Amino acid sequence: MPAKTKPPTNNEKLLAWVEEMTTLCKPASVHWCDGSDAEYQVLCDFMVKGGTFTPLNPKLRPGCYLARSHASDVARVEDRTFICAKTKEEAGPNNNWADAAEMRQKLLGFFNGSMAGRTLYVIPFAMGPLASPIAKVGIEITDSPYVVANMRIMTRMGRAVLDKLGASGGFIPCMHSVGAPLKPGQTDAPWPCEPDPQKKYIVHFPDDPSIWSYGSGYGGNALLGKKCLALRIASIVAQREGWLAEHMLILRLTSPQGKKHYIAAAFPSACGKTNLAMMQPTLPGWKVTCLGDDIAWIHVGKDGRFHAMNPETGFFGVAPGTSKHSNPNAMGTFTRNSIFTNVALTPDGDIWWEDMGVPPPAKAIDWEGKDWTPDCGRKAAHPNARFTAPAAQCPVIDPDWENPEGVPLDAILFGGRRATTIPLINEAFDWEHGVFLGSAAGSETTAAALGKAGILRRDPFAMLPFCGYNMGDYLGHWLSFAQRTDRAKLPKMFFVNWFRRSAEGKWLWPGYGDNSRVLKWVCERVEGAGKAVATPIGNVPAPDALDLTGLDMGADSLRELLAVDIAGWKHETGTIAGYYATFGSRLPDALKQKLETLSKGLG
Repeated sequence: MPAKTKPPTNNEKLLAWVEEMTTLCKPASVHWCDGSDAEYQVLCDFMVKGGTFTPLNPKLRPGCYLARSHASDVARVEDRTFICAKTKEEAGPNNNWADAAEMRQKLLGFFNGSMAGRTLYVIPFAMGPLASPIAKVGIEITDSPYVVANMRIMTRMGRAVLDKLGASGGFIPCMHSVGAPLKPGQTDAPWPCEPDPQKKYIVHFPDDPSIWSYGSGYGGNALLGKKCLALRIASIVAQREGWLAEHMLILRLTSPQGKKHYIAAAFPSACGKTNLAMMQPTLPGWKVTCLGDDIAWIHVGKDGRFHAMNPETGFFGVAPGTSKHSNPNAMGTFTRNSIFTNVALTPDGDIWWEDMGVPPPAKAIDWEGKDWTPDCGRKAAHPNARFTAPAAQCPVIDPDWENPEGVPLDAILFGGRRATTIPLINEAFDWEHGVFLGSAAGSETTAAALGKAGILRRDPFAMLPFCGYNMGDYLGHWLSFAQRTDRAKLPKMFFVNWFRRSAEGKWLWPGYGDNSRVLKWVCERVEGAGKAVATPIGNVPAPDALDLTGLDMGADSLRELLAVDIAGWKHETGTIAGYYATFGSRLPDALKQKLETLSKGLG
């Protein structure tokens, strides 16, 4: 594509950095991205010509494209993700630590000449509305047009960001290369990347702060505004500046009477975050609008309340399992102007994946570009196949989703995939107890996530892969907000579990739109109403507290959903204590005390 080589900025620090990286990477050309529609279309056409993109049927999905990654480059690589803090203790047991000076030298070697034969793209982007008090400007350098196209959907990108930066503004440098230089005359691969997993590096330098990513072109490894900046680096910056960067959805629940409540929720992977964020309530008259499905930046507003905003502008969601039953609003979001990665291509030029809610095609092209039929014994879509879609296209996007001040949070939910022990919902007694519930969050893994299903993985605040510093210090930061504002203005905290099973292995709760019944009780508790029973683990709904109108649920199932399994919880406290021990002296005393109180309460 024709490169825009003239820098549209006079920011000396930015110009010097781009020049330094250009000298290091030795690209064939340099292009400063403006984020325009015309630029996006040129990039898409360029990728179609190179085989990276396949245009979908414009009558079925206008403006949509399919990409297929290399088989070695299909997901986040946690074991190749590093935090180069000053000391290993600062990074914590939750992160892979490496010495910053040694890692810089290693990366300089990898990046030397890494963009030969390619275009170096300069992407100015902002996380959060430009007028937000906690918005951050990043500059990503990449040699991947796929990254540019996705970043345009996922972030505020282009000239307005450079205008905000001005001549002297600071930014977070984000350096990325797929690690596949081209020799003169060499034909490019449709998905260039470093095929050796041990040569992929996703590295964070907290003290700059900066991000360097090498070898992968996929998702959070390469779209550096997402997990790298908006969570790992932002969590560190947030601790320093007195706010929070969280792996949370944000939704608004409106009652039939027009009363609005804003709720954030932190769930690990495969626990229904996107589904909840865009839920269609089954309770008549109740309405959910979505502000974000993955990341929330939270600060204490002028009114002393928690205010949350979504720093992103798009959804990068898991495709398999998304259907008109599980998430009709997501299905409505990616009808146009979206990018699909590693899903199947149907003969009529549309996309398909497992559990899409429509019959499989008689034949298709699978995510690896091979012929596929329903009886061939292979998945048509990769389990981590993704859609990238503009948030503004969501049928239930909230009118305030780009409010620079964010929206005032009434409640925060934690959750996980637990077949036993954890009830449908319990409410924290106070702020410290809420942080305790979040710190003890865990989820049973799915085969797609870690290879072994049913293994309990502790994932505090759903931030285990994303907290950029010692998790013990992170939990202390959360506790500190009880002293930063009036306790009465803090959001109430709850723990939910949509995944409880009976002794026969059947789901006890229908989930999806029926989760609105649980959220209604949350709102009632926020309002000082809603019947509850105090138990050692928190307040649980009284037997008649949940609105089950129209739901065919027996009393035995409801009793089991809300029961406090004493034996199970005694075992739970033991595993929590074992997990807490990994943080040593950095674990806040308040959490040790809450665990001790729980243990005594269980008898």
